Amino acid sequence: MHIHVSGKQIDLSDALKHRVTMHLGNIADRYFEQALEANVTFSKARSFFTCDINVHAGRGLTLRGEGEASDAHGAFDDAAEHIARRLRRYRRRVQTHSRASARIQRPEIGRSYILQPTDPQEPSRNTLENTPSEGPYATIIAEQPTEIAFLSVSEAVMRLDLADRNLLVFRNSVSRQINIIYRRDDGNIGWIEPNGPVN
Repeated sequence: MHIHVSGKQIDLSDALKHRVTMHLGNIADRYFEQALEANVTFSKARSFFTCDINVHAGRGLTLRGEGEASDAHGAFDDAAEHIARRLRRYRRRVQTHSRASARIQRPEIGRSYILQPTDPQEPSRNTLENTPSEGPYATIIAEQPTEIAFLSVSEAVMRLDLADRNLLVFRNSVSRQINIIYRRDDGNIGWIEPNGPVN
C-alpha cells in the first residue's frame, strides 16, 4: 500500500513518518488483501495537533479517521483508533468485500458539483450551459465525477460509517433504484427510497 504522510505548515520527523507507515501497513495487512493507498495529513490548530487519515481500501471503499492531541503522535493514535474501531465493527464484511471486490458490479458514474453562494448584485459566473442561474447558490465552482455504487442498504450503511460521511447516494442492488442514506442529527441513519417501479 502506498502511504503518503504530510504536514500542513508543520515539519514532520522521520520517526513519526516511519511509525505512521508501519502502523497503517499493519492495519491494512490485517483487514485487506490489497489496500491501495492512504493519505495522512497533520496540522496544528492553536495548542493541539490534528491528524486526518484517508485510506482507499478497494473499489468504492474509503476509510476515514480524525484525531487530535497535544502532540502529533497522540493525534495519529486517536485517528488510527477511530479507523480500527470501525474496522472491528465491520471486520467480516470488510474482509469479504476485499476478496469479492473484483466481482462487484461496476458503479455508475455521476457528476458532483460544488456550489458557491452568489451576491445578488453580481452577474452570474456560471460555468455550465443550461444550468439555472437563479437562487442563492447558483455559481458552480467545481465539478468532478462521482461513483454511484450498486449496494445493499447494509453495505451502504457500512460505507457511510467507515468513510465517516454524512450522506451516501447509491443504487439499491435489490430494487435497482437510486437510494440515499444519511446521518441524522439524533445519530441514527436515515434512508430515502423512491416508491413505485422503475420505468
